[in-house]
Amino acid sequence: MRSVELFAGGGGLALGTHLAGFSTEIVSEWDRWCCDTLRENQTTGHPLAQGMDIHEGDVRDVDWAAVPEGVSLVSGGPPCQPFSGGGKGRAADDPRDMFPATTEVIRTLRPRAFIVENVRGLTRSAFADYFLYVQLRLAHPELVSREDESWTDHLARLQAEHTSVRSDLQYRVLPTLVNAADYGVPQQRWRVFLVGFRRDLDAEWSFPRPTHSAAALRHAQHVTGEYWERHEVLAYERLLRPRGLGDPLPETANPAILGRPWRTVRDALTDLPEPTLTGSTTYLNHILQPGARSYPGHTGSHVDAPAKALKAGVHGVPGGENMLRRPDGSVRYFTTREAARLQTFPDRYRLHGPWTEAMRQMGNAVPVLLAQIVAGSVREHLALADLRQAMASKGVTQRQAIA
Repeated sequence: MRSVELFAGGGGLALGTHLAGFSTEIVSEWDRWCCDTLRENQTTGHPLAQGMDIHEGDVRDVDWAAVPEGVSLVSGGPPCQPFSGGGKGRAADDPRDMFPATTEVIRTLRPRAFIVENVRGLTRSAFADYFLYVQLRLAHPELVSREDESWTDHLARLQAEHTSVRSDLQYRVLPTLVNAADYGVPQQRWRVFLVGFRRDLDAEWSFPRPTHSAAALRHAQHVTGEYWERHEVLAYERLLRPRGLGDPLPETANPAILGRPWRTVRDALTDLPEPTLTGSTTYLNHILQPGARSYPGHTGSHVDAPAKALKAGVHGVPGGENMLRRPDGSVRYFTTREAARLQTFPDRYRLHGPWTEAMRQMGNAVPVLLAQIVAGSVREHLALADLRQAMASKGVTQRQAIA
């Protein structure tokens, strides 16, 4: 199935959709470091980077009307700064707000589905009206704003349209707030997904269910001890366990109900050697960055818990969020390769640029595994919709097909 990627960054969402079976034909990204990462992986032959037509520049400058018809998926993560807790929270008044541009691409390409990802801050009460506006814009991409029309006036028109159903191109939009750790990513990374299916499709889609839990990790650490035994952690080190995972579960807890344990920093990095200033001949981008220090509010990520969300930063990499904290309290920066592991990027995938730029790419990325899970579910339901349509054209009901 054909797809295009907007605001690709270092490639997390694009790699995930590619792994899910989409072609990822066109990739648009304005940052040159990110584009160099994508190009370098194409040059070195990484299979997930092949076949991408990389457009470096503003997504609004791409001639999307020239793209052949039949695109199944548009995916992308518009810049999060207008909604991030670390930003000024200007939303529609921020020139970096690219939701209107995203909707325009969808209007032009008319994909069968889209996946749009952003930070949890978009769901804050302060942005409640604008979040509703975003959803209605995506649901009715052909109902464009008029000249000099404010977004609040446009919202009122969209609400009227949504209840009268007059526009030709419409999407069913499902917003979902998820924690990446609940899907096997070794990082507590909250993100909101806006997934839409064109209304002419019988997709019957719902967001994939979580597969991992903090409760299962507590059970493996404090009840069965399986976690410590697997990592060969000595008994006295087990007492220096991380906080914030909740109280230990009783021995009667049912592991089958709990799901699989959250993956921790130790789980993700267990086979990587300790980094050095000279780097590694075996692992790409695995070079020690000196200078890490802990201070109140910035204590790093405990090795025996999922990492805190990696951050890109505005004026450089914020060390407190991007540090590893050992059980004895000592800290060091994550290497770029370790950050890539926490974002579930493949080890063969190269991150271009100095440490600050490579870490910025990781801080802005969608975890590849989470992207693959969401995109794989979307692809599966698109295929099922095709099957239902084919059966309907032959006069075969779904019950008859099963029989």
